[in-house]
Amino acid sequence: MKRLTALFLCGLGILVGRVSAQSLASPTDTTVFTAELFFELIRANHPIIKQAGLFGEEAKQVVMQARGAFDPKLASSYDRKEFGNTLYYNHWQNKLLVPLWWAGIDLNASYDQNAGQYINPAERTPSSGLAGIGLSLPIGRTISIDARRSAVRQARLAVNLAEADRLKLVNKTLFDAAKSYWEWFLAYQQRRLLVEGYELADLRFRALRERALIGDAAIIDTTEALITAQDRLVQRQQAELEEQNARLRVSTFLWNERGQPAELPVSAIPQQAPLTTYSADTLQALLNRATQQHPELLKLAAKAQQLTIEEQFRRAMVQPQITVSASLLSQTPTVDVPYDWSDYYSFRPQNHKIGLDVVFPLFLRKERGKLREVQVKNQQVALERQQTNRDITNTVQAAYNQLQALAGQVIVQQQAVQNQQRLLQAEQQKFDIGESSLFLVNSRETKLIDLRIKGEELKTKYQKAIAELYYVAGTSQ
Repeated sequence: MKRLTALFLCGLGILVGRVSAQSLASPTDTTVFTAELFFELIRANHPIIKQAGLFGEEAKQVVMQARGAFDPKLASSYDRKEFGNTLYYNHWQNKLLVPLWWAGIDLNASYDQNAGQYINPAERTPSSGLAGIGLSLPIGRTISIDARRSAVRQARLAVNLAEADRLKLVNKTLFDAAKSYWEWFLAYQQRRLLVEGYELADLRFRALRERALIGDAAIIDTTEALITAQDRLVQRQQAELEEQNARLRVSTFLWNERGQPAELPVSAIPQQAPLTTYSADTLQALLNRATQQHPELLKLAAKAQQLTIEEQFRRAMVQPQITVSASLLSQTPTVDVPYDWSDYYSFRPQNHKIGLDVVFPLFLRKERGKLREVQVKNQQVALERQQTNRDITNTVQAAYNQLQALAGQVIVQQQAVQNQQRLLQAEQQKFDIGESSLFLVNSRETKLIDLRIKGEELKTKYQKAIAELYYVAGTSQ
């Protein structure tokens, strides 16, 4: 009986080792779905990434709308009155207005043909019409900037705002995806370890039951082994459920090139979590990048530039508004009547129109109030930029500190797992020669499983910390 028991225990040890080796080995019918491929698919097909790409296109259309203020405008009006066989008046007026960017000048060309018995003498023209060409020049408030140029400059800066919003949305999407991926990694590792633990407990229970049937073990030992197997079965079922839900969260980020939702393949498993080290040089590079290209700082910089342009415009509005206009006039030729080019289409200085418009509010309360409002907003943005810059720097430093701490914890946890493995092996050897109990073996084994799961949790936190470090630095690279 002693020889039979020894042979049985040796066989049990061999079976336990085989189960452990099989559970640790990667299945042959699975495919590793790497994080790099996961992020590439998101960048290429995710609707939110595509939506973020439209921000810039929307901003470009805003610029086009602002530039519409400088589009040439052609206007024509016709008005005629005839009563009792008498032509009271016949007005036909045409004007082409061409706004110029420089100094707010407007070029204009006109053609008027007015006739009639009761027409205003100041509006009467030759029978062939009267042509004019001239310009309108602002003097004072709008010679350096006006509403049209201010709108175009601010719209151009809105493109920078849109780019900052795009980067922010892309970074947030990839950060959420990274967290989901590594949560799936943890759920997969937990399920794998708990399956291994359950198989070992179930194998030990069946072995003890066979020994109890031949009278070599107490029935109560089989009860304890059964309880351990049942407890690990419940943990395994819960881990399988958590892995399924984690796979669903990963699938949320998967879309094909046609914009249709995609599912994570059943055979896909996550990659291993590499323990990549990051030096102080990496931290400094991220800090430099954050202070220059962080989306929040880019947005505030664009807003500050917009407010600076608005302030320049409001300062100009405080000045008197003086507009000078001048046009040269010339008679147009008559059809089928001989003419001399020196008489027609000759814009001579003695034939002209000039005008002067002066507008100046006496109290300037509206203009001064708007100017002060813009100045206050500009100061607020400047202060917000200072605080945001400080917050980003401290957040990046804190994320780096957390990453370094987790790196040390992962190493220590790996050492703890190795030590616990040695304790389990020693306890198993003592149990094989009858100097230990099943309770101690189960305790050592349960502790080893817990330490392994904790090690995978630390690896998951470490990978999340890497993603967070780059996210708070304003980059998803």
